[in-house]
Amino acid sequence: MELYDLTIHELKDKLASREISVNELLDSFYKRIGGVEEKVKAYVTLTEKEARESAKELKAEFKGKLAGIPLAIKDNLSTEGIKTTCSSRILENYVPPYDATVVSRLKEAGAITLGKTNMDEFAMGSSTENSGFFPTRNPWDLERAPGGSSGGSAAAVAAGEAAGALGSDTGGSIRQPAAFCGVVGLKPTYGLVSRYGLVAFASSLDQIGPITKDVEDAAILLNVIAGHDPMDSTSVKMEIPDYTRFLKEDVQGMKIGLPREYFSMDFAAEVKESVLAGVQRLEEAGAKVEEVNLPSADYALAAYYIIAPAEASSNLARYDGVRYGYRSKKAHDVKEMFTNTRNEGFGDEVKRRIMLGTYALSSGYYDAFYLKAQKVRTMIKEDFDRLFYEYDLLISPTTPTTAFKIGEMTDPLEMYQADIFTVPVNIAGIPAISIPCGFDSNNLPIGLQIMGPHFGEGKIIQAAYTLEQILEIKDRRPELEVSV
Repeated sequence: MELYDLTIHELKDKLASREISVNELLDSFYKRIGGVEEKVKAYVTLTEKEARESAKELKAEFKGKLAGIPLAIKDNLSTEGIKTTCSSRILENYVPPYDATVVSRLKEAGAITLGKTNMDEFAMGSSTENSGFFPTRNPWDLERAPGGSSGGSAAAVAAGEAAGALGSDTGGSIRQPAAFCGVVGLKPTYGLVSRYGLVAFASSLDQIGPITKDVEDAAILLNVIAGHDPMDSTSVKMEIPDYTRFLKEDVQGMKIGLPREYFSMDFAAEVKESVLAGVQRLEEAGAKVEEVNLPSADYALAAYYIIAPAEASSNLARYDGVRYGYRSKKAHDVKEMFTNTRNEGFGDEVKRRIMLGTYALSSGYYDAFYLKAQKVRTMIKEDFDRLFYEYDLLISPTTPTTAFKIGEMTDPLEMYQADIFTVPVNIAGIPAISIPCGFDSNNLPIGLQIMGPHFGEGKIIQAAYTLEQILEIKDRRPELEVSV
C-alpha cells in the first residue's frame, strides 16, 4: 500500500517510529493529488507552500496528537491567510484574518493542511453540483456525485488525496457524502465542537465533524476538535472523554432500535438489504435489536426545509457587496448594487433557499410556517429522547440510494429526499455516524447510520468500530486511473 492509502493511526505510528518523514508523507499525498485531482476535483484551493512551511516548523519540535498528518479542510471553515470561499462566487477572493477554532486545534495538534475542499455553495446541497466553481466527482465512479455538501472532503479522503478531512453537517452533509464515497463520517452532538469560524448556513443545525478512512481515525480527530470554546456561546462546558477508549469490539447487551418509519419507506432494495445484514451481524455479536416507533420522522424533512432556509435567509443577509466579498459593477445606485451583487454572486440553490426562508419568516406566515416547524422540532427531539431512555442506539440507512449520476437529479424536491434519513438527527441535535456496510451491484458503497443520545459519541464509536471489524471492508479503495 502507498502512504496515501494508509489511515491516520497507521501514519502516526510510522512518523513516531521515524520510519517515514513528514516531507515523504507530503510528497506522497501531493503526488497523488497531482495524479487524480484533475478527474476528482476535490479541492478548491491547494496549500502546498504553506504545508511545506508547516513541515519545516514541525522538524524543530515534533509534538502533538496529529504531528505531521496531512488533512483537508472544507472551504466553509475560516483559515487565516488562505482563501475561504464556501464555493461561492460571492466569496471567491475572501481571505479570512483568523482561523476557525477547529483549524486552530488541528494546528496545535501538529496537523498539516493540504488544501480547502469543494462543497455545495454555502453548504446548501446534497451532491456538490451546487458549487459555484465546478462539481466534484465520486472516486468510485467519476460519472456520479460524491454527495454533499461536504463532497470535496469525502472524495478527497476516498481518493487518497488526504489522510482525513473536516466537514460540516447541517442536515446530513458529513454523513451523506461519507456514505456515497465509502468512508466514515461523524456528526457530533450539537455543542460538542465549536462552530467559531464556520461560515454559517443554519446556526442552530450546523455542526463540524471528521471524515476519515476508518472509525479509529474519526475518534482520533474528534479527540482533537471536541471541547468547550468561549468564542462559541452554544459550545457546551463538559469533560471530554478520550474517544479512542471506545475502540473495542463489544456490543454485548447493547439495545439497538430500528425505526419502523425509516425501514417502511420506499427506497433502494440493495441499500435496505445491506443495512439489515449489518444489523444482523451486530445481533450475532450480542446486541439486542428491536423495531421501534419514531412517529415524528415523517415530518422532519418538511420542518427542516422551513427552519434551515429561514436561518439561511438571516445569515446570508450580510453578503451585500458593501463590507466584503463580491460587489456588482453593474449598478447606478446602492439599491441596484445590493440586488445585482446578490443576483450575480449567489447560485440558484442559495437563492431558492433565501427566498423560501424569507417567505417563511415574513409577516402573516411566521406562525403558519416557522413557528409550526419549531413545534415539530420539539416533537422530534422528544421522540428521540423517549427512545434513548430505553435504547442505547438507533440504526438506519444513511441514504435511500447509492451515489446518483451527476446531472441526474434535476428536481430540487427529489434532491432534498436524499437527506431523509439524516435530517432528523440535526433537528434533534444528537450525534450520528455513517460507516460503509457493503456495496451494491454497481460496486458503489452503501452507508449505515448509527444514532445515539446527546453526547453519546462513545457508544456510537464502539458499535461502529465493532461492525467495521466484523465486516472487514474498510480497506477497500476505489480504483482511479492516475494521470502522468
